[in-house]
Amino acid sequence: MKVLVIHAHPEPLSFSSALRTVAVETFGEAGHEVEVSDLYAMNFNPVASAADFGERAKPDYCVYALEQRNGVETGTISADIRYELDKLMQCDLLVLNFPLFWFSTPAILKGWIDRVLVSGTVYGGKRFYDRGGLRGKRALVSVTLGGQEHMFGSEGVHGPLEGMLKHLLQGTLAYTGLDVLPPFVAWHVPYVTNDDRVAMLKAWRERILSLEEETPLSFPSLNDFDEKLYPLRNKR
Repeated sequence: MKVLVIHAHPEPLSFSSALRTVAVETFGEAGHEVEVSDLYAMNFNPVASAADFGERAKPDYCVYALEQRNGVETGTISADIRYELDKLMQCDLLVLNFPLFWFSTPAILKGWIDRVLVSGTVYGGKRFYDRGGLRGKRALVSVTLGGQEHMFGSEGVHGPLEGMLKHLLQGTLAYTGLDVLPPFVAWHVPYVTNDDRVAMLKAWRERILSLEEETPLSFPSLNDFDEKLYPLRNKR
């Protein structure tokens, strides 16, 4: 299996970086091929702009998604995008590893998503959810945060973490056709003991070794909708 780890934390000595290291070691020891994109270390450009395209389909007005398609077709898309896209299309499992920033991903990871998940290759038209361009691949999110687990329950002060991550789990990963596994969450990281952190790393390693047994999260299937995307169950 080919594994692509997208790591988005600015501090190499962080716990998030330790999760990245454990993932690389564990997948490697299990015989898998692992590649890492360390976005901060790469100084990855997160800004989607017309500068991403060496040859424009419409020089006077930039429709970014349409220019993505043209850039891939003509081979004129930015080299850093092409490099990441090639890694993405070759992998079997995509791992996104990051700290929770403001109920979301770090900006550099959002920029990777904006620039690398290109229209026409990854999604487009009715090529989404189980018809998306990344169907057949799996995705796993590994996230660290400062809050305690009880703060993110159905009655917690913040509400369920899955709701916060819906934009990523459903709106990005599932939307592009990936089979999305339940996220791994390291709770309250800055405030726990070293023994607690060691235990979380052990749990992460065990989780990685059991991925083949996991059932992906459930998301919409276009088979349940008609050509205009009305639910079939509403038809009489």
